[in-house]
Amino acid sequence: MLKILGRNTSSNVMKVLWVCDELGIEYSREDVGGKFGKNDQPDYLDMNPNGLVPTVIDDGFVLWESNVIIRYLACKYGHETTLWPDDPRERADADRWMEWLSTTVNPPMFLIFRNLVRESEETRNMKEVALGTEKATHFWNILDTHLVDREFVSGSKFTLGDVPLGVHARRWIELRPEQANSMHNLLSWFDRLKKRPAYHHCLIPLQ
Repeated sequence: MLKILGRNTSSNVMKVLWVCDELGIEYSREDVGGKFGKNDQPDYLDMNPNGLVPTVIDDGFVLWESNVIIRYLACKYGHETTLWPDDPRERADADRWMEWLSTTVNPPMFLIFRNLVRESEETRNMKEVALGTEKATHFWNILDTHLVDREFVSGSKFTLGDVPLGVHARRWIELRPEQANSMHNLLSWFDRLKKRPAYHHCLIPLQ
């Protein structure tokens, strides 16, 4: 059975849980990271020297980096799904949106999330929130425009390209509603994601 090491409140763990449920993969999960600790212990660092979550163990194979994990799971278990297309161009189209989230959208979203969720009113830096909001608004508008004639980020089919962005879209919409409410294509896409039973992993309280 697949073992997932990581707290379910982590956005990167959410990706893995979501994909596991989409593919019907049986798994067990152990709380690691955040208030649970353990990710700084020698046995964990032997598996994942970064000390981050998630780490997965699949029949003795240890893997970390959430985007790599969900690609691996889709390659191994998702042959009869649309998650990871066989066609190289279709696969690259999905893959680019995964990387865009990591390299472009995630940095400003981190500023927003850390300050509004993880920090107290006394310690949060609203200048960072403003900077993050300005940059993130621009990037989410790019996706909103892209979705004008698409059901999902790669077209009519749900793929891995939707997963990392889908995790963070909920955070954007909930934390910055005044900006998100004008992004009608994005909101329609978000509604489609919420109808997927496996998306429930992304809807737990933010913390």
